Amino acid sequence: MNAFSYVTAQTAGSAVELVRERGRFLAGGMDLLGEIKDGLAEPAVLVNVKALPGTREIVVAKDKVVIGANVTLATLAEHAEAKKLLPALAQAADAVGSPQMRNVGTVGGNLAQHSRCWYYRQRDVRCVKKGGSRCFARGGENKYHSLFTKNMCLSPCVSNLAVALSALDAAVVVQRGAKTVTLAIAQLYERAWSEPKAHHSLAADELILRVEVPVAAGARSAYVRIAEKNEFDWALVSCVAAGRIEGGKLRGVRVALGSVAPIPWQVKEANAALEGREPTAENAAKAAERLLKDAEPREQIGYKIPIAQALVKRAVTALAG
Repeated sequence: MNAFSYVTAQTAGSAVELVRERGRFLAGGMDLLGEIKDGLAEPAVLVNVKALPGTREIVVAKDKVVIGANVTLATLAEHAEAKKLLPALAQAADAVGSPQMRNVGTVGGNLAQHSRCWYYRQRDVRCVKKGGSRCFARGGENKYHSLFTKNMCLSPCVSNLAVALSALDAAVVVQRGAKTVTLAIAQLYERAWSEPKAHHSLAADELILRVEVPVAAGARSAYVRIAEKNEFDWALVSCVAAGRIEGGKLRGVRVALGSVAPIPWQVKEANAALEGREPTAENAAKAAERLLKDAEPREQIGYKIPIAQALVKRAVTALAG
């Protein structure tokens, strides 16, 4: 491990300035520590962003919930109003890792985490995500990889919060230089869809400040997943359904899949297939068919398709209450 400096930023602007010279942001620090140990990161300076004002609170407004980037996953999972207004998001937070990890892991860190692909994390392998010319998961061990991708890399997005926030139509506020910009979840990950070296759309000196989640009257949501272990494990596939029930019919519904693509996976035609329909298993199955119609199951990934189909049914029917 190389020697590095450590500094605590007092403002978002200063944090961005400090990190530009081969620096990295530090909050919960779990993923960064793993990157350093795996030889993936050699920061010259660690910029502690835990003291930034306004980043450790959950604020419930009339039409939205604002969640600071430094809110811990445990706080989000246990927040009474978040559990009531945004159950899928609270459920997704509660499914991350172990209680110890949720007590230090943050909302911003979960969204900005890097690939968990074992080839990428292997110190002695130079895969396409590390600037090489080959994705070793193609034709190799790809049990946990993507059903959908536009680039050579098969590594999926494994952020629990990302799939929930995608279905909830949330926005992320990011410090970019001297300004703040607001990105939809799709924008936050769009570079990873087409660029094999990207984990998300953030540059190294761009910092997530908060998440803003709209809340509509009567809104419902549900998060479900399948993992090899009940605790302390990443999802093999996850699914979030969100929308309203009016007269027994779905309105404004969105369904997103996690761990099947380098982005949270949504398909407009799948959402449209559910609009104005009852939240039944039959209607959910039709939406799942559209969600998965372009899947490219490789040697060891095909099992994710029936799992995704089952999870879509569970999440959509859960909206019925």
